Parts: sequence; C-alpha cells; structure tokens
Amino acid sequence: MSHHVILGAGPAGIIAAETLRKHCPQDRITVVGDEREAPYSRMAIPYLLIGKVGEKGTWLRKGDTHFADLRIDIVQARATQVDAQRRQLQLDNGQTLAFDKLLIATGSHPVRPPIPGLDLPGVHTCWTLEDARAIAALAKPGAKVLQMGAGFIGCIIMEALQLRGVELSVVEMGDRMVPRMMGPMAGGMIRDWCEAKGVKVFTSTKVEAIEKADAPAGLFGKITGALGLGGGSGTGLRVRLSGGQTVDADLVISATGVRPAIGFLKDSGITCLQGVLTDERMQTNVPGIYAAGDCAEAFDKVSGQTIVSAIQPNAAEQARVAALNMAGQDTTLKGVTQINVLDTLGLISTSFGNWQGVDGGEHAELTDLAAGRHLSLQFKDDLMVGCNSVGWTEHVGVMRGLVEGQVRLGEWKDKLLQDPTKLMEAYLACAQGQGDWSGAQDARRR
Repeated sequence: MSHHVILGAGPAGIIAAETLRKHCPQDRITVVGDEREAPYSRMAIPYLLIGKVGEKGTWLRKGDTHFADLRIDIVQARATQVDAQRRQLQLDNGQTLAFDKLLIATGSHPVRPPIPGLDLPGVHTCWTLEDARAIAALAKPGAKVLQMGAGFIGCIIMEALQLRGVELSVVEMGDRMVPRMMGPMAGGMIRDWCEAKGVKVFTSTKVEAIEKADAPAGLFGKITGALGLGGGSGTGLRVRLSGGQTVDADLVISATGVRPAIGFLKDSGITCLQGVLTDERMQTNVPGIYAAGDCAEAFDKVSGQTIVSAIQPNAAEQARVAALNMAGQDTTLKGVTQINVLDTLGLISTSFGNWQGVDGGEHAELTDLAAGRHLSLQFKDDLMVGCNSVGWTEHVGVMRGLVEGQVRLGEWKDKLLQDPTKLMEAYLACAQGQGDWSGAQDARRR
C-alpha cells in the first residue's frame, strides 16, 4: 500500500486526491492544507463578499464527511521542507510525513510590495477566507476603499467591492488596466468603463506610503467615529501616491499580483524556475514527485515555452494528469494555454495565447469605441496564436478553439486579416476540415 501526500488543499489538490482514491482504492492519501479552514475555492471569495454565498458556499465539497467517507486525511499545517531523497516532508506543526508519491499543489501567495505602512490595521490582501472576513467588516456602504492593483484578480475584487456600495479608488502601476492581459486600447477601454461606473482609477501611479490619518475617511468612518466606535480602520488611513496625490481610506486592499508558493522547496533538489518545473506527465525532475496548479510550470504548446498558467481549468487538468500518473497510469498533458475571460463591472474581456503577437507574425484589429467593442487577432503563418477582445462576447469559444486547437486556417487567415469578425465561419470551415467536428459544434453552441 502506497502513501500519496498532496501539498495543497485547493482545487488542484482536492481533484488529485479524489482521482487517486478512484484509481487506488486501498492506498493511503493525505492532503496537507496550510489554512485552518475546510478546503475552499478562492474564486468564490468575491461571491462571499457580495453575499451570494455564505462561507460554506465557498467549500470545494459541501458534505461535512466527504473526505472522511473517501478515507482522505486532511492535515492543517504548512510544509516547511521537503527531503526528496528520504521521501519525507517537514510540517510547521513539528510533524514529519513520509511519502511514496508526492504532489506539490501549493498554489500561489500574494506579492508583498515594499510599501511603508503595509502592516497597518485596515490594510489587507484579498486571498483567504480570513482576509474576506476582515474586508467584510470594513467595506461597508459609504466606506472609502483604495485598491492597489488592477490586474485580473484585482478586477474581480473590484467588482465585489463596488457591489458593497463603497467609494472605490484603484491604483495601477501599469499604463492601463489589466496590463498583462490587454493592450493599450483594450486596457484604456476597461478604464473608461470603470470610471463611468463610479470607480476612480489611477494608472501609471504607485502607492508610495500608507499612513495613519487623523480621522476616519468615508461616510461609514465618520458615522462610527461620531458614535465613538472607531470607524473604518480605527483612525483611518491616508495613502500617498506618486505625483503628490493623497487618498484617504477606511480600507486598503493590496491586489498587486501573486507568485507560486514554492519557497519551502529551496535545497530540496526539486527544480524550480518561475514555478515547479514539470514534464508532460506533470512529474518533476525527481521521480515520484509531481506538481500541478498555480505553482507548476508546464509546457505551453502555443508559445513553445514552459509557463505558469494560474487559472483553474488548467489546474484541474494538471491535477488529473498528475494523479493518474501517481496511480501508475501513463497519462500526458496535452499542454496549457494562457486563457483569461474577465467580467469587469459587466464588461466582458478575453485574452488567449500570445495576445501580444509573435516575431514575424501578422495581426488584425478592429475597434468600435461607440459600441465599446475591440477585437485583436494575432497570427503566425496560418495559425491564430493569440487574441484579445473587449465587449465581444459572441465568439469567446471560437477564439479559444482556434488558439488552443492550433487550427490551420489556410486561405481563411487572409479573410480574417480583412474582416476579424468572421471567426465563426473560419472555425467551422477549418475545424471541420481537420476532423474537429465536435469542437466546431461546441463553438457553434457558444
């Protein structure tokens, strides 16, 4: 009987554990999660903040006895060291776990920018359930909230905050919103949309310091302050921005990005670049040790490079492939592709593959500012290698299919260069011709 240890109790870790139990009914399975919570989905936190779900609604599996019924042991601790040669790992509770097979699925953790005042009361990340509880206590209607970061995660948090009725300011170091997903035109359109919705957006701006203010900032702070209840973050906060501006706030949220949680692997002998480097079976350079999810670096067939693709669909597939190989079933990952679909205060934007284009490639672009629509397609030879869009919801499935499926376009490449809106026609014509009828049908449904 083998002992499979999974580091990480997020979606990747739980999918891997359940897959292992299905294929290894007698083996021992242990999941190590570093939060004192039931396994939950971070993607559900915005829904928790706007009251669409309670805390139990964030749980990955709703049954109280789900893991016990599957004989999956859940250990609430943090891994501090992995000894790959001895097949052991050390936990911060003093426990040592021996393993036969190990899956590293520790996900990401928020980047901590070097800003004075980041440790003040009222300054939080929005990454854990504990963070969500603190934010919910402060982000009351009328409260002044400043969010640092307008990337993918930041925009999701921003929507939840706006729905809570706060007075919201967003500060982004880049020259546009969602700079790692959108070009200047698209990012500018998203900014204009947010400002029309009442969000104050500062781009090309840095937070230089966070300081205590003399009085609570927003309406919520003033009312509670007058009642002697402290209001907002207690005494309030003042945020100094580059360029000399200051913004008062009851709550500051740091959403400046995440990075793979792999620091504990130092000196383990497991190769890490941006993330834990894996092969097509999600195995590391150490036999029997695998990685999946936001901490894993896997091969992207579109770019021809290894990437960390921190999105849940890729994490789920990587976890499934890793678990099957841990169970002795030879399975390979078809590859990962950068996939982002974002809803920013009701404006849908997408980004697939090499949306910035490639050397020697061609591109087509169409912008209708009056209608709030933008479409950009990137080609290399007769392959569409990337694209992004704003306000263009008709062809989301088709765009993904063309990029991820690496569909040969032939003469349709030139037609798309002339008219980028003919994506559906191009996909149906070319995917059918290459035997991808099921994919074409799926694209038609979308």
